[in-house]
Amino acid sequence: MSTLPRLKRSVVTVVTCAVLAACGTAQPTRVTARQATPTAPAATTPSTAPPKPSPTPSRIEPHPVDCRKARCVALTFDAGPGPYTARLLDILKAKRVNATFFLIGKSGIARFPDLVRREMGEGHEVANHTWSHPRLTEVPEAEIRRQLTRVQGQIKQLTGRSPTLMRPPQGSTDQRVAEVSRSLGLAQILWTVTAKDYRDHDPELITRRVLAGAAPRGIILLHDVYPGTVPAVPAIIDGLRRRGLTPVTVSQLFAPDTPRPGRAYWNAP
Repeated sequence: MSTLPRLKRSVVTVVTCAVLAACGTAQPTRVTARQATPTAPAATTPSTAPPKPSPTPSRIEPHPVDCRKARCVALTFDAGPGPYTARLLDILKAKRVNATFFLIGKSGIARFPDLVRREMGEGHEVANHTWSHPRLTEVPEAEIRRQLTRVQGQIKQLTGRSPTLMRPPQGSTDQRVAEVSRSLGLAQILWTVTAKDYRDHDPELITRRVLAGAAPRGIILLHDVYPGTVPAVPAIIDGLRRRGLTPVTVSQLFAPDTPRPGRAYWNAP
């Protein structure tokens, strides 16, 4: 019985020697510092595919209001989007109110495209307020067209829909502005009351001015790019409702009719 262990040891020794002979050496392989450094992966060619466009928001209808029965007034905001617009949208959502936003391309849409999508996605109406806010009656006809066309393209790209309404900066319009607007399918929407919030930023003063001038079938002009306006909006909405007025979008105010392209409207007919 003692012979078997010795036989096993002999077999192990023979196998080990055979392995070493096959390797050619029993000396360990030396690794130099150069060999130990990981090889950098081959540089990859950056993708040249264009980024995928953001999905356009689903078309959300505003809160239903029949302005043939209700005493409606259009609530509109100019010159955005801006740094106060997100807070304004929160307020409008909490109050269950939809408004019309007349957007500027250069300082608004180009800087805050996600807010444009949000406005559309929450049932608000998105409209054209030119690319850079020039007084349209003081520029060549080709520039009037460029100012409006550029914003039409921006909004269509972001929302999937082209606006049907525009507001000429400072309300300045003439036959040339009307004709270009008509050719682009844009009605001109002016206003019946303004709080002059571009000049005075006191929320209480803004509220008083709006409520003093608001009337059925009218159009309220505000700006969501000045610091005093958005803080005034809750009191404006509450004050309108206490007076029996329902704030709506411009298109709701005119429904079932639609404003005619090229024509200027101070209030709903």
